[in-house]
Amino acid sequence: MSQTNAVATPALGHPLLGFERAELVYPDGTHALRDVNLTVRAGEFVSVVGPSGCGKSTLLRLSAGLDTITDGYLQCGAQRIGYVFQDATLLPWRSVNDNVALLGELDGVPRSERRQRAAAALSTVGLEGFENHLPHMLSGGMRMRVSLARSLTLDPDLFLFDEPFAALDEMTRERLGVELNELFAVRSFAGLFITHSVSEATFLSSRVLVMSGRPGTIVDEIEVPFSFPRSPDLRFEPEFGRIAGRISSALREAHS
Repeated sequence: MSQTNAVATPALGHPLLGFERAELVYPDGTHALRDVNLTVRAGEFVSVVGPSGCGKSTLLRLSAGLDTITDGYLQCGAQRIGYVFQDATLLPWRSVNDNVALLGELDGVPRSERRQRAAAALSTVGLEGFENHLPHMLSGGMRMRVSLARSLTLDPDLFLFDEPFAALDEMTRERLGVELNELFAVRSFAGLFITHSVSEATFLSSRVLVMSGRPGTIVDEIEVPFSFPRSPDLRFEPEFGRIAGRISSALREAHS
């Protein structure tokens, strides 16, 4: 079934993240990013694809304030940032509930409120009943849900995703992509998602940005017109294939 008449796409709000002519040159002389222009608005999910080593993850580090540009302009207007890594980065000795409550604990949130936030986040990602499990007792997909729930306790207005599903099998990856898509449709946060998967980028995104090889710069921008939330069957639609094909073609040109 076509998705073009699905639930309306969330209305875009004010810019939460903006790069303008941004450059990054490391002290050793490595030119990581060149002339990067990028805006992410509230209610917009933007994916970035590009060759390995082109600076995709560096964009997230800059967005989170972990690195600093050496030239140009960068503004992040988000009050609360969620960061989900490729690895779930859970503390193995802490239960699921205690891992999810960790960020609130570090921020000095009272225990009762931390518990409420953790319970709500675990319910959102479908992990009720696993609160007392340790990470080694969970599947890879469940551990990523815990990682996502941990960031959800912050109620972020900007979510940064650094290839969070890359290490998972294809079926789990697609299922978590559907769940993330549904979460975005409900929460309408701003999302910046790094991936090597063209299909994943097409399915999740409002826009897909294609980066060149190092020094990385944005060489193409592809709008994805489908409304949210999106059915898994969207992947079989001709228009989906056309858009994914355009992204793949831009990637090949960027890598040549």
